[in-house]
Amino acid sequence: MIITSFNVNQEELISVIKEFIKTYVENSGKKGVVIGLSGGVDSAVVSLLCKKSLGRENVLCIFMPDNATPEIDKKHFDMLIEKFKLKSEKIDISSIVTQMEKVGFKKITPLTLANIKARIRMIILYKFANENNSLVCGSSNKSELLVGYYTKYGDGGVDFLPLGDLYKTQVYQLAKYLKIPNSIISKPPSAGLLVGQTDEKELKMKYETLDLILQGLELRLDVSEIAKNLKILKSEVERIRKMRVKSQHKRCSPLIPKIGIRTSGIDWRAPIQEG
Repeated sequence: MIITSFNVNQEELISVIKEFIKTYVENSGKKGVVIGLSGGVDSAVVSLLCKKSLGRENVLCIFMPDNATPEIDKKHFDMLIEKFKLKSEKIDISSIVTQMEKVGFKKITPLTLANIKARIRMIILYKFANENNSLVCGSSNKSELLVGYYTKYGDGGVDFLPLGDLYKTQVYQLAKYLKIPNSIISKPPSAGLLVGQTDEKELKMKYETLDLILQGLELRLDVSEIAKNLKILKSEVERIRKMRVKSQHKRCSPLIPKIGIRTSGIDWRAPIQEG
């Protein structure tokens, strides 16, 4: 049976994530974090949790719009900076994107262009991280990670993911608890990479349904049982299951053949996060 409630104790959850952020940054020998703040709910939640954990001066939020960025995202970025007193930078990447379109490419598909934008932003985040002795903190959630709904070495190119084990449904709950403005919570989630792009349009499914399917798969329930429980087509559950399987390469470090006595990432590990 699928557990249809994602409710957790918000104070305990915040405590766990804050300690995770603080310990990871301290043990890495870094001073703070750099975050790509898009004006969306995920990056808003991450930015606020990092500020609570590390202090305002050690958290730099960077907004990187281009010609496809919705005006509402620009307004929401300003709203978040003002409401929560966050340190910030704005860098318009439109000219960089235009140059990439002109140089070395005969034709760029919309998907390729979206991935290029995400990777440009990753480069900028690491530029600031290098200069400020900081780590790049990502904002992807469990729902996005499990179906591969992110750009490899783009928004997936980060040092750690505080929301990585929270479904999108849980991120919304946490956002409400943290008093993120409702106008940000209620707007259609979007990566903002292409005009008119929204997450649920591309995923062909509402996050509420996606999260319950993923939870069923997490509990190792049969595809037919999940479909029956949620009163949806078995083919939809199977589609999501295949998305998870096919995107596995995004969630793993590059594979290495086992040759030596101890191998990096396999049996020779020295994790920064301890305790």
